[in-house]
Amino acid sequence: MKKVGILVGREVTFPESIINSINEKGNGEVVAEMVKVGGIRLDEEKKYDVIIDRISHEVPFYRATLKRMALEGTYIINNPFWWSADDKFFNFSLAAKIGVAIPKTVLLPQQDYIPDITSESLRNLEFPLDWEGIVEYVGFPAFLKPFDGGGWKNVSKIHSLEELWYKYNQSGKLCMTLQEGIEFDQFVRCYCVGQEKVLIMPYDPSKPYLSGMQYVNVDDYLSPELHARIEKDVKTICKALGYDLNTVEFAIKDGVPYAIDFMNPAPDAEIASVGEYNHNWIVNALTNFIFEKLEKGCSTPEYRWSALLSPPAQIAKKKTAKTTETTKPKTAKTKKTIKEKSQAKNAGAK
Repeated sequence: MKKVGILVGREVTFPESIINSINEKGNGEVVAEMVKVGGIRLDEEKKYDVIIDRISHEVPFYRATLKRMALEGTYIINNPFWWSADDKFFNFSLAAKIGVAIPKTVLLPQQDYIPDITSESLRNLEFPLDWEGIVEYVGFPAFLKPFDGGGWKNVSKIHSLEELWYKYNQSGKLCMTLQEGIEFDQFVRCYCVGQEKVLIMPYDPSKPYLSGMQYVNVDDYLSPELHARIEKDVKTICKALGYDLNTVEFAIKDGVPYAIDFMNPAPDAEIASVGEYNHNWIVNALTNFIFEKLEKGCSTPEYRWSALLSPPAQIAKKKTAKTTETTKPKTAKTKKTIKEKSQAKNAGAK
């Protein structure tokens, strides 16, 4: 019997739906349940084949527990090692390099620091910042937002340098980014499951977050060409980052889809927020992905940073090159040995 666990926060309908969906399809051979953990021993045995992580980014104990479970071969959705290392500014930089349209973005030093950080600790930091140069590059309007956050928390729309200074001075110890504000014609949020299945959802970010009014039903919202490009960009981003469950948001201006947010490894899926159709889609897609993983076997990821940051093809190429280099001298030596033996045999015959 295979076991699937789900680690959750305050959400209700998504955990219930995914557990019911997996149990119904599993027919007793695959069982899903809420994860229960207490004190985790160093030699803890494997309890789950797959765990869906919805909350460890806010509970350090859960994140450490999942890393320990991963060492026993449990497949975690999403990879807790990479999730811990990832941040949105890196995401923007990576996506820009792989051909996705990204608004102009600048990473800013923190406004405040922990008590032990003094002026001597920051001798490498440029001071004062070239604020005029930064805003000249990014332009207005712009968005000031954490380099690692979510849920539209601590996000401000900025229209002037004075407003930027005011909001920046309130950001405290948060490391922030300033990003070009795209005055969009259209806006979409996209679910992606297994780095392959994509659902593009018309979305209104002006409505209150989690209000249930953000997701709108509009037929033929995108042209076929734009739909195809966005679907391609979503897959490109999620494959590059390695997330099995994610959402990607695009602000579309003059036919260009700008990816503005795509580090959402525990995306909202509550019925009251996303609507019944979108909720059912994500539940069914994730259920099918988990069963495909269980059927094919969940290979344990190579938990080294080189493996996390290098594409599989690149790793395979390096291994092949290394194998070739290792075997070449042996082949040459073998041929030489055979030749020497042949000469010796001929000499003996003479």
